[in-house]
Amino acid sequence: MAQHLRAWAAYSGEGPSVYYWRTRGGTEVDFVVYGRTGFHAFEVKNAGRVHSSDLRALRTFRTDYPEADAAMLYRGSERLNIDGIWCLPVGDFLRGMVPGHGLLPHVRGTPGV
Repeated sequence: MAQHLRAWAAYSGEGPSVYYWRTRGGTEVDFVVYGRTGFHAFEVKNAGRVHSSDLRALRTFRTDYPEADAAMLYRGSERLNIDGIWCLPVGDFLRGMVPGHGLLPHVRGTPGV
């Protein structure tokens, strides 16, 4: 996932940056992407189902940065929105990545999400 985000950022040409985030208490978010195309936080899980506890780090991040879009990428097949956090199949997310465009606009208009 890191390589895909770095390639997207490089091809976007506007210099979005890819970071990680960690609190002093040890809560971590895998990827934070910030730039002209938006402000996003991503957790990546090698799991086929979403559990509420999987979203803890993203909830903590959004407490500090409520303007950020948050998403958990996982190996399941359902597109979910739980408390404003997108839970997306990683394959769907990767197919929707377009350099120079935001990372989550393709999910906003999804019926039933």
